[in-house]
Amino acid sequence: MDVRAQTSMMFHLDKCIGCHTCSVACKNIWTDRKGTEYMWWNNVETKPGTGYPTKWEDQEKYKGGWEPKEKSVKLRVTDKFRGLANIFHQPYLPTIDDYYEPWTYKYSDLFDAPASDDQPTARPISLITNKPIDINAGPNWDDDLSGSPIYANNDPNFDKISESEKQALFELERLVFFYLPRICNHCLNPACVASCPSGALYKRGEDGIVLLDQNVCRGWRFCISACPYKKTYYNWKTGKSEKCILCFPRLESGQAPACFHSCVGRIRYLGVVLYDADKIEAIASAPEDELVERQREMILDPFDPAVIAQAEKNGVHFSIIEAAQKSPVYRFVKEWELALPLHPEFRTLPMLFYIPPLLPVLGHVENGIYDVDATDYFGSLDKARMPMQYMASLFTAGNEEQVRGVLEKLLAVRMYKRAEQVDDIDADLVKAMLEKTGLTAEACEQIFRLTSLPTFEERFVIPPAHREYTAELMGDPYTFKAEAGIGGFKGTPERGL
Repeated sequence: MDVRAQTSMMFHLDKCIGCHTCSVACKNIWTDRKGTEYMWWNNVETKPGTGYPTKWEDQEKYKGGWEPKEKSVKLRVTDKFRGLANIFHQPYLPTIDDYYEPWTYKYSDLFDAPASDDQPTARPISLITNKPIDINAGPNWDDDLSGSPIYANNDPNFDKISESEKQALFELERLVFFYLPRICNHCLNPACVASCPSGALYKRGEDGIVLLDQNVCRGWRFCISACPYKKTYYNWKTGKSEKCILCFPRLESGQAPACFHSCVGRIRYLGVVLYDADKIEAIASAPEDELVERQREMILDPFDPAVIAQAEKNGVHFSIIEAAQKSPVYRFVKEWELALPLHPEFRTLPMLFYIPPLLPVLGHVENGIYDVDATDYFGSLDKARMPMQYMASLFTAGNEEQVRGVLEKLLAVRMYKRAEQVDDIDADLVKAMLEKTGLTAEACEQIFRLTSLPTFEERFVIPPAHREYTAELMGDPYTFKAEAGIGGFKGTPERGL
């Protein structure tokens, strides 16, 4: 058992209001300089939709992530031979049109235009070429357009639902959408790290944050092709790649990342989890329908004496272990099994988890009253406007039972609190729901408390930064466990920070 610590995140999608405050906060701090205009390390997408960059989930197009190979995995986009052949050419890169060409406006024309009968206008100017352009796309261009046949109809997650279900989603009374905020997942098995020929990308030993050394990067852009979430970007001005750094300077000073701190809906949670690194390769190569459960198994109990002893033996400070014991992410992911990874079939073992939204259901009108079946609340999940298979395609690699289990628990907590506060739900029905989901009244209270009424300190359990241990943790580089670098741990004392 190789116990390591990982800074992990969780987003509660039922609470996201799509305000994009997180995106603006990140943009103002990290990507406001030349060459980063089109970069959104944090972006908020509308689902159904094609996302940013366009159709980033379609790995037939981009070849990102890993694929199984003889009880191991291999990169889709490259290996030793393909990497050498394509080192000067990346055939699977998203183009600027898949993002958008950033622009500003030529405001000087409003002041310097000569006297005329026509009203002067500020024409859009490309920030890359400095020439006039026609604006055809932009960040969050498809915001709230879930009913659009142009955007939502091209969502790659529709591939696994029937044509009738797909068409029903575009009927006026069935229109539905939810927001999906995305940042770098800081994966346990990062494809970007394994694909980098120059070794510029590495995973920090002390907290698992994936960083990119600008002094080592040579701009080969394999990391962009290999990342299935397309959260590594190329700076056209500097010729280097860049990515989300999880605001590690803020974490080291005890502050939450900028996007977390600014979140209006308070959907974001951050904490430490302990995991067994010896299982990375076996879990990454597991069958698709087992990936979610196997990834949960890899997360260790921070209260287990054997885990604590092995963690301390590996150099994990006890204050970090204490932070793992208080971690909200551990509770949602492991204890309550409510949070799920985004597209686990990419096999990067992402450390950003999501609680899927409880989507609105289709009710009926009887005697002039709109109602949903009040005797079978779990049955309402089958009447949800969004097909269960769509949610499963996003969060469980197509396993409908796993995503249904999460939604049933969320529904049980909702009904438990409604019975307590409104008193219009039969107590026997609530008891049956708790028995079916395996929840207790105490667990429901804790889930409700941590979801609806958490303090800042409960949502962000940030351990102290023990910089004195960094050199010791990074002293011996973690070797790759298979071809192309399973686990993605690299580092030397010089490149560890």
